[in-house]
Amino acid sequence: MRKFNFCAGPAALPEPVLRQAQEELLDWAGLGCSVMEVSHRSPEFVAVAERAERDLRDLLSIPANYRVLFVSGGATGQFSAIPWNLFGAGDKVADYIHTGQWAKKAIGEARRYGQVNVVASSEDRNFTYAPGPDSWQQSDNAAYFHYTPNETIGGVEFGYVPEVSCPLVADMSSTILSQPIPVEKYGVIYAGAQKNIGPSGITVVIVRDDLLDRALPEIPRSLNWKVAADAGSMDNTPPTFAWYLAGLVFQWLKAQGGVEAMAELSLRKSQLLYDFIDRSGFYSSPVERGSRSRMNVPFVLANDSLDKQFLRESEAAGLLNLKGHRSVGGMRASLYNAVPLEAVEALVAFMADFEKRNG
Repeated sequence: MRKFNFCAGPAALPEPVLRQAQEELLDWAGLGCSVMEVSHRSPEFVAVAERAERDLRDLLSIPANYRVLFVSGGATGQFSAIPWNLFGAGDKVADYIHTGQWAKKAIGEARRYGQVNVVASSEDRNFTYAPGPDSWQQSDNAAYFHYTPNETIGGVEFGYVPEVSCPLVADMSSTILSQPIPVEKYGVIYAGAQKNIGPSGITVVIVRDDLLDRALPEIPRSLNWKVAADAGSMDNTPPTFAWYLAGLVFQWLKAQGGVEAMAELSLRKSQLLYDFIDRSGFYSSPVERGSRSRMNVPFVLANDSLDKQFLRESEAAGLLNLKGHRSVGGMRASLYNAVPLEAVEALVAFMADFEKRNG
């Protein structure tokens, strides 16, 4: 019996996708072997790659002047790829908003290759809110402006898209495909797969055509977006199984009603949990109300000596991976697309019972 998985990543995958992959594992496309054993340049796999891109373009309404790349290295690899690819057209200066652990890592990598201007930071309140534009101190000559729309660890989400004069770059690892995105407002969108796209091992990069010729001359070939774009993301052997599974997830999402349906569902799931937490005197959310994530819901118990008991009993109840990140403690429930409403209902019921017995 499958349990409810609230892991922040690698996260839950849709059960129909897993079942299809299971059925096709030994004999995919009638070839008598697994998709993992087929050349990435074979007609059969090229068809998989092309359909995955078409479906993702449909889901996000990606304009024709953007390239869609499927690459390796995770979002962390893109922390380096971004300055490598965008610092070559002028001054090596970039603007970043610092809202938590992932923004911090992105900033650290960018500083290895140029100057970083932190336009705003929420560190003053322990990364519990998304800074508004009235606090920004932008550069006049920034090559790009980077932010993290959803901080997985802290559970902070931006409720707006920054309006800037340079290319806007976003790490959407924890929010992509959970709602419609105005792609045309961005220069680059990137996302590690292991939350809303598919299994770990593949990363999606959506980049506007005019930004493909701004790379530093010494950029490593494996990080060069133009090389990847010109090769159809197959300059080297890609992670084919992860690409195949991502394609199945895209098909599943379209069958559910697309990102519009996911937006409605994610709001229902997160609101159910936040409403219960706010009514409780036993649990609390550390994140300011206007910045609460729909994808990642951190919460703490009034008595942290009960944390281990809560985790032990929740796991026994079939509610997995609720332990908060080691850097912040407490609990965290990640409510990605593949986490059903029933999982959140079961979590709230367990939390109510635990409070009744221990409050």
